[in-house]
Amino acid sequence: MNHDRLRIDLADLAEEVTPVDLRDRALRTSRRLGIQRAIATSAAAFVMVGAATGTAFALIPRGDAPAPIPADSPSVIVTPSPADPSPTAATSAEPAVLAGTRYYLGMTDGEARVHAVRGATDTVLARVPYSDNDPCTRNSITISPDGRRLAWVVATDRDRGLGTLVTAGIDGSNKRNLAADINCFGPTALVWQGGDLLMVGRQPTRESVQYDVRTGKVVLGPLDPILRRWSADGRYLAAESTDGQPFVDGPGVHRNYNYTPPADDAAKWGGWEARSVSMDGRYVAVGWIGTDVSREDGSFAVVDTTTGKEVDLPGGDGIRSIMFTADNKVLVRRATGISVLDSTFKPLGTVTEPAALGDLTLLAYAA
Repeated sequence: MNHDRLRIDLADLAEEVTPVDLRDRALRTSRRLGIQRAIATSAAAFVMVGAATGTAFALIPRGDAPAPIPADSPSVIVTPSPADPSPTAATSAEPAVLAGTRYYLGMTDGEARVHAVRGATDTVLARVPYSDNDPCTRNSITISPDGRRLAWVVATDRDRGLGTLVTAGIDGSNKRNLAADINCFGPTALVWQGGDLLMVGRQPTRESVQYDVRTGKVVLGPLDPILRRWSADGRYLAAESTDGQPFVDGPGVHRNYNYTPPADDAAKWGGWEARSVSMDGRYVAVGWIGTDVSREDGSFAVVDTTTGKEVDLPGGDGIRSIMFTADNKVLVRRATGISVLDSTFKPLGTVTEPAALGDLTLLAYAA
């Protein structure tokens, strides 16, 4: 029978297979599977590296940037900078605690430069020229908290500090004029609420109005010309009432607070104001107001608005700026680098800045 023959053949085959044979075959199979896994892992890693690299350079331009409206500014031509990454040899690998993009503003003779720094790569995204007769551009140019847009004022009346409000994409593209007779003086002439809304001071009435930069229309105001600053996501506001009472306002919160800065330092300045607001509205970074009209961050402390007391920040003195970020970090910039803190002010690490960034102003961070 065929079945009997099959059983005999199988029995003969079994006698010929030794334990050594089985072991060798198992090892060969194991090695083969290991190689397959290694190839698959390498391919996945390559995809991840490619994605990370793409993220590092996918900064310009954005397809969702607003289309320009018919408007001319013959005295200013914004130049989207060509891809010009310049890796900084002075820095080590960027700590994972600050893996997003930092946006800096640098000034040269006749030109404002917008830098995007991610890891060890510093890329100039846009160059905004200005003349000697234009104090407004260099004093007012600002970057939205999400790193998507620029705004500045081009001087039309330098003595009164007035000019034309201009907005553009982060790379200088899609430039358009939004309004005339906009104030350009002071430490914070233009104030963002999130990535789309921009608060400005308008003359001759000295009132404050808010523009939606996507549509170019006024969406809020006129308001009293008080000091205002929003959290990075635009949900919480730190401001002063017309009688000088500081407060914070946001979802479920309206809180007046009082804060007394160090008397010895206060005598040297024209007061203080909010510079940055935490994502829950509890904490406010405060900075000095200069006695002149130029931009000066002047951050020196974080105030807990529930107590009116300063927060003990790790890292010592020499603070240059303090920024609350949308991903619940606190960036305390000093000459020695950026101390990265969590939302409870515990240290996460320090980012060493190359010397080339030392004179630049850190204006935004996007995770």
